[in-house]
Amino acid sequence: MPKTLIKVDLGKAPEKQDILPHNRWHPDIPMVAMVKPGSEFRVECLDWTGGQITDNDDAGDVRDVDLTKVHYLSGPVGVEGAEPGDLLVVDILDIGAFQESEWGFTGIFSRENGGGFLTDHFPEARKACWDFHGVMATSRHVPGVRYHGITHPGLIGCLPSHTLLAEWNRREADLIATDPERVPPLAAPPCADTALLGHLDPNLAKEAGKVAARTVPPREHGGNCDIKNLTRGSRIYFPVYVKNAGLSVGDLHFSQGDGEITFCGAIEMAGWIDLHVDIIKGGMAKYGIKNPVFKTGRMEPHYSEYLVFEGISVDEQGKQYYLDAHVAYRQAALNAIEYLKKFGYSGEQAYVILGTAPVEGRISGIVDIPNACATLYIPTEIFDFDIRPDVGGPQISLSPGVALATPK
Repeated sequence: MPKTLIKVDLGKAPEKQDILPHNRWHPDIPMVAMVKPGSEFRVECLDWTGGQITDNDDAGDVRDVDLTKVHYLSGPVGVEGAEPGDLLVVDILDIGAFQESEWGFTGIFSRENGGGFLTDHFPEARKACWDFHGVMATSRHVPGVRYHGITHPGLIGCLPSHTLLAEWNRREADLIATDPERVPPLAAPPCADTALLGHLDPNLAKEAGKVAARTVPPREHGGNCDIKNLTRGSRIYFPVYVKNAGLSVGDLHFSQGDGEITFCGAIEMAGWIDLHVDIIKGGMAKYGIKNPVFKTGRMEPHYSEYLVFEGISVDEQGKQYYLDAHVAYRQAALNAIEYLKKFGYSGEQAYVILGTAPVEGRISGIVDIPNACATLYIPTEIFDFDIRPDVGGPQISLSPGVALATPK
């Protein structure tokens, strides 16, 4: 087993950990460990909220979670010899939940606190808790489904340079300025009050927190990409922007569908991840890379049959958009939700299934004006009953009265 570089204590708050995590991106965050190219090591991670969500039937924690504190990341791990312009090669060797914490959660966030892809349709906080059975997951809040996890880190990346950080802040501030009162907001600006910058000197951290980037979006360095296919056996090539690269990881997911559409749409968990690192000197220029590139592994669940829902770039009110893939994927998701409701699921339960199950989302057509066509593939085998259309109509096979947790 690889040596554990970073350990966490699930009984302690993030700010009380022996090795402090960080919840912002800033080039001055000190490395918590150094490794040589070719090293293999284990990193333990808190869940993305740092323990703000608990395994119960009350969604008040999802409603009240402080999103200015997330995500809590383990690292940065420095790789000796890595320099700006290199590529950091990261192999995901293995990943899993802690034996003492074999459960996860999914949240629908309220519109006022982050929202989600379909927040106009599902604006209230809801929660589903999941139990892990080896590679399988079930939920007392979402009956009739059982699926093989596609376990992966939702967030992994390297530290940005000062120049890159300034560019992030400039462009995201410009976006926010176009509609500063929007709910949910257009972007997440720096928030010094809740910034945790690892082991950076407190006097320096106070100023750094004013510009340190939130971890919410993916960016050039990687970050919160939420790519479900970065599972065991994957290899990622990260652009290096600072000396020693500064690799951090967190937001571990037991399973997720393409898009993680409820926002907290994966099955979130605390756990561990085993990594191998290496360096390609000058790799950014050699290969013309400015964003991460990855090679998928072979440890994904392989379902043999899917029911596929189409969506086009015409919104719910019948407004026509020009080749808008966002609108098209939203329509595909809404079409799938309406279909699953015919089998007895609430809209919220169907929404959670699309966020957590290993569904495939694709841009199937992006040239046939004026409509983009997006598709959403649901594996039929994840259900305990047959969801395929037939002449007899949908058969409701769900336990009555089972629902997602609501705030109490």
